[in-house]
Amino acid sequence: MTRLRETELYPPIKAYLQSQGYVVKSEVLAADVVACRDEEEPVIVELKTGFSLSLFHQGVARQAVTDIVYLAVPRGKGRLFNKTLKDNISLCRRLGLGLITVRLRDQLVEVHLDPGPFKPRKSKTKKTRLLREFARREGDPNTGGATRKGLVTAYRQDALRCAGYLAENGATKGAEVAHTTGVENATRIMSDDHYGWFERVSTGVYTVTPTGLSGLKSYGFAPK
Repeated sequence: MTRLRETELYPPIKAYLQSQGYVVKSEVLAADVVACRDEEEPVIVELKTGFSLSLFHQGVARQAVTDIVYLAVPRGKGRLFNKTLKDNISLCRRLGLGLITVRLRDQLVEVHLDPGPFKPRKSKTKKTRLLREFARREGDPNTGGATRKGLVTAYRQDALRCAGYLAENGATKGAEVAHTTGVENATRIMSDDHYGWFERVSTGVYTVTPTGLSGLKSYGFAPK
């Protein structure tokens, strides 16, 4: 299988820029591609065979020369590439860089983002969720940098309280579990049973499962 080279990106990129009225030259000092049109700000395009940190480093470095800097990579296929593309468009937007892909089989050049100043938009909903989770979570049960699987969230802590109560007291009505543990949505947590820790034995009455007992042990949860 022939290894892809950055030089394969140059002809379609050059043709595209020329169609926009630019004079295009390659490898001008440190820049891969430079395009000029009349007295306008020059355009620089940095070429790479894939997204990498060095590509973004190069793009940011070229912003010392011009505000119009694009990164160009080959267009890939499938869901994974589309997700990667979306993530890197967001990163380029933050850095003020443009982003181009080239579909090499037919030389199609697609501009996904033009360079420009970026002002981040804050999400009030996400901020509220973050602060709510922070306030509800007891202590600091996780280690920063750990994988998402098995993290102790406020929801999991509530589920552990419910399971702990049932482990000590046996099958109990959801309303009583909620009142005693202070977990207001105890009945909903046990009914939804996301972790396989609870079993309904009659209407509104739940008990802890063997999986729930294992969960209590693995999380070192000491029921109050």
